[in-house]
Amino acid sequence: MELEIDQKELKAAGAELSTDGRRGLRIHGWEIFSSNLSILNSSSLQQWEEKLQTSHLPEMVFGDSCLVLEHTKSGTKIHFNAFDALAGWKKEALPPVEVPAAAKWKFRSKPFQQVILDYDYTFTTPYCGSETIDVDAEKNKCEENLTSNCPSWEDCEQQIDMVALSSKEPILFYDEVILYEDELADNGVSLLTAKVRVMPSCWFLLLRFWLRVDGVLMRLRDTRMHCSFADTAGPVILREICWREATFQDLSAKGYPSDSAAYSDPSIISERLPVVKHKTQKLKVHDNFVGCK
Repeated sequence: MELEIDQKELKAAGAELSTDGRRGLRIHGWEIFSSNLSILNSSSLQQWEEKLQTSHLPEMVFGDSCLVLEHTKSGTKIHFNAFDALAGWKKEALPPVEVPAAAKWKFRSKPFQQVILDYDYTFTTPYCGSETIDVDAEKNKCEENLTSNCPSWEDCEQQIDMVALSSKEPILFYDEVILYEDELADNGVSLLTAKVRVMPSCWFLLLRFWLRVDGVLMRLRDTRMHCSFADTAGPVILREICWREATFQDLSAKGYPSDSAAYSDPSIISERLPVVKHKTQKLKVHDNFVGCK
């Protein structure tokens, strides 16, 4: 009975499930799908280390997992993957967080070899998604327009209407994809996930990097994206980037608990963390995009 109701809701929304074996659906010109696969094996990890020019990667890297939202007519593709996120971590190269337990971490990755924590072992990333436009046969018709037709985010004042998103609209598709995770040698958590929710009126996405270094620091970097299907002039994607951060010492000074066990759910404690960066942007999707890399 539940499946029948879902099928009716899909049909009423003008949507259909993917028929190519992928987990996802097609709706109003968008194809949205996700893939949750196992962690990379040692051989793949070594290849990633060579490409990223590092000898350090998170304990669990879900390198073949992804979340993709593609506007089929224009070829505009918004996608989320671990490799690009870790490339962002490598480029940002934050200094390592100082922790009292650092002495215990010397043998974290190779028990027979002392490891100096002189890199950002939290794997904090500024990553907020990847954008490409698939090249097709139309490319040859207008080579000179390739650069101008690349996806370009513009700063804006418009905000995502979170109140409207809380309305009781049927959820046609939902998934959460873990991109990478590290338990920081049992001293906290570093986690990057992407969640998507598709309703009859829109799709909504949350990319979240969550860091808790027990007794020291909490860091939350959220990227929210929203696209309404009601835009007749062409889809407009709103993107809101919000970074929050606080030390346990600062939280304790404000009267909040200093016990790490009280901070297991970033959704609950996010409002306790002060904002250190916030901006909103939009991306207009045009059907006449030609393609670029």
